[in-house]
Amino acid sequence: MQNVRWWDAAAAGVALVMGGILALDPPYGLDDVGAWASIAAMLLLYALLGRRLVRRQRTPLDLVHAALLAAVVAAAVAFDPFMSFLQAFAYPLVWVAAAGLRTAIISNALIALGVGAGYYVGTGSGNLLLSVGISAFSFVFSLVLGLWFVRVAELGEERARLLAELEAVQDELAAMHRDAGVTSERERLAREIHDTLAQSLTGLVLLAQRAGREIGATDAAGPTGAAGSTDAAGPTDAPGSAPRAAETVALIEQTAREALGEARALVAVNAPVRVESDLPDALTRLAERFTRETGVGVSTDVGDVRLARDVEVVLLRCAQEALANVRKHAHATSAVVRVVALDDVVELTVTDDGVGIAGASESSGFGVSGMRERLALVGGRLSLEPAEGGGSVLRATVPAPRPEVGG
Repeated sequence: MQNVRWWDAAAAGVALVMGGILALDPPYGLDDVGAWASIAAMLLLYALLGRRLVRRQRTPLDLVHAALLAAVVAAAVAFDPFMSFLQAFAYPLVWVAAAGLRTAIISNALIALGVGAGYYVGTGSGNLLLSVGISAFSFVFSLVLGLWFVRVAELGEERARLLAELEAVQDELAAMHRDAGVTSERERLAREIHDTLAQSLTGLVLLAQRAGREIGATDAAGPTGAAGSTDAAGPTDAPGSAPRAAETVALIEQTAREALGEARALVAVNAPVRVESDLPDALTRLAERFTRETGVGVSTDVGDVRLARDVEVVLLRCAQEALANVRKHAHATSAVVRVVALDDVVELTVTDDGVGIAGASESSGFGVSGMRERLALVGGRLSLEPAEGGGSVLRATVPAPRPEVGG
């Protein structure tokens, strides 16, 4: 025990009880005075040396302390055999004060010898066998009890060590979870930027290139082209180049404004694309914008589907990414976006008439793999298949919402 106050209370309690019991049997003789003197010597020894050893201030004096305590117990028992109850305090004290197991066993043997010697002297020299038996019994009992206490203490220390290791592992796992969360958030932001700003900027580049070609065609036509010349040296469509260039510039401005809105949404940690209306309207606007930007005709066929807002955003993202792959890889002239509700799923398909499945592989940046990860977050799945007659079909399915019971 490292709490020395309990040992102080035990020493004082044993001294008061043993001394009080002796005081209940007057008249007092020399044996009583000797027993009281032994109790006082035990208290003095505890105060000068035992208390330091109990506080774990290890010194080579632990065996000296055990020998002196054994002598005090022997003297007390020699004056009055009733004083053998002092071993109830002496044995635990030497166990706690010992520097190790070997020293503790030797200290117990010394206390047992002191009890036996004191009992032999106090009861007369004719009781040697009884004295040895009492000494041996007290030693064995103290040894067994002490070893049990040592084992319990070792288990407690082992438990404390394992608890400390567990807390360290928990702290490490918490740090790993935080790192995983940071990594996941970075991947999410990378997908958001790829699905929003990167696509908008790609569209701006394509539109700017188209505007440049149209303006160049207008400049090359010159006054003759403006008058509608059909000379082979000048572009035949020059009279219409300027209006088309103005239309392209207006589309560039609109696309830039939409990209700015997406950037603000990302900064505000909101949905990167604001779905202010339902999914059919959002897909219709997406198809119209795509057709104007690329010239690829996109039609939509969306039934009356009611989904959670986060699922609608995922499907909208998939449609947006699928059309981006059509623009970049498919070389298609038309595409169809369709959303239908089946038995237990809602299915989004984007079909094009381009070069086929080889034109939209998972190696293309975050495209297909990013869609799969998005769908996995809402329990959905993705497949990319060749279309009948050429082209490809991207199919995204999500669980259908359960019907409400009771209206």
